[in-house]
Amino acid sequence: METLENTEELLKVFEAKIDAEIKIEPRDWMPGDYRKHLIRQISQHAHSEVIGMQPEGNWISRAPSLRSKKILLAKIQDEGGHGLYLYSAAETLGVSRDEYIQWLHAGKAKYASVFNYPALNWADIGAIGWLVDGAAITNQVSLQRTSYGPYSRAMIRICKEESFHQRQGYEIMWKMMEGTKDQQRMAQDAINRWWWPALMMFGPHDSDSPRTSNAMKWKIKRETNDRLREKFINKTIPQAELIGLKVPDPNIKVIGKDQMGENIYEHSDINWDEFWSVVNGNGPCNEQRLNHHIRAHEEGAWVRECAQAYNAKTNQ
Repeated sequence: METLENTEELLKVFEAKIDAEIKIEPRDWMPGDYRKHLIRQISQHAHSEVIGMQPEGNWISRAPSLRSKKILLAKIQDEGGHGLYLYSAAETLGVSRDEYIQWLHAGKAKYASVFNYPALNWADIGAIGWLVDGAAITNQVSLQRTSYGPYSRAMIRICKEESFHQRQGYEIMWKMMEGTKDQQRMAQDAINRWWWPALMMFGPHDSDSPRTSNAMKWKIKRETNDRLREKFINKTIPQAELIGLKVPDPNIKVIGKDQMGENIYEHSDINWDEFWSVVNGNGPCNEQRLNHHIRAHEEGAWVRECAQAYNAKTNQ
């Protein structure tokens, strides 16, 4: 039986591991709030990877060349794999994958708000790869050092693949900017529509994010929302300018240099009313994305049943 005295001693051991950069593993004792935070964060991350397959999957049959079709297929397959890695990591916290899916379908679990926006044309596939996956990499690189072992190890593998996704998206935008005037207008329109949702991916300002302090204390998060967003902006604006694109922010200006001599930018604030509206289910594609996932899950039940039956038979 766990007593108050035992709990205090276990907490000291836990905190000493965190301070020493020793990974917390599934069988280690951990505070209840640490476990709850990981359950929410890792499952939300897994849901985002799987839901994020939808806006791109709609363009497989309409890709402009066989090469682009193969690349897009490979990318979408990667995203499904990322979801599997993350669900597996999340299950080590004592919650089954079925429960995580049930929470998602019931609206009790969230996924990245950016995936509730429509992909209207091929330029959007470029913007998603370059901006959305670029924002994801900025966040995920720091998560390779997260304090929970299974999550950290999953992120190391995921980051290697995400860097390919970002390059794929940037190549699409670059090629379109070398094309016709109409293609250039499509590329600019895509960045106009995806820039702000990509910035929202990092979450609200740190002062408005009640979970940030514990996440930083426990080293689940290694950098704050605002710091990650600034890193993404400072890296992405020069990329846009290099190929002739402009970010849709009239207030962008250089305010200094970092230690590497790269520009630091000041930017407009984000429309947080839109962010919270989308998070709460009122985005352009919230209902469509969730209904599609529910339908696919139900239609795929026979596959899971066959796999379970085969597994049971081979393990007799």
